[in-house]
Amino acid sequence: MRDDDSDASPERAVRVEEIAYGRSGDKANTFNVGIIAESEAAYRRLDRQLTAARVADLFDGFVDGTVTRYRLPNLSGFNFVATEALDGGGQRSLRYDSQGKTYAAAVLRLELPPMSVDTADE
Repeated sequence: MRDDDSDASPERAVRVEEIAYGRSGDKANTFNVGIIAESEAAYRRLDRQLTAARVADLFDGFVDGTVTRYRLPNLSGFNFVATEALDGGGQRSLRYDSQGKTYAAAVLRLELPPMSVDTADE
């Protein structure tokens, strides 16, 4: 984990990729995206701004089920699990990415808006 928290500064907009790492994969018709923050400040910001609803909006039209966010505080990370999301998954799907391997890249490209001063220190 980095000691420098400057990229997680709440005063400016950032892409998730500026303050975190990600990896994604599949199990049957479900995919998951793991996001690990680069610093404690980044983890706090992601906890406030990278919600299950935000990720569900990103994958609107791809996910027929639900998106659930699991906090992993000991790892300063999150695991997002999307059900009914791969058009049957693996060998059943005709989608370009039937195994969800590129979905972390999509989450990492999300932009987080600047946080208001009153919510930055909560």
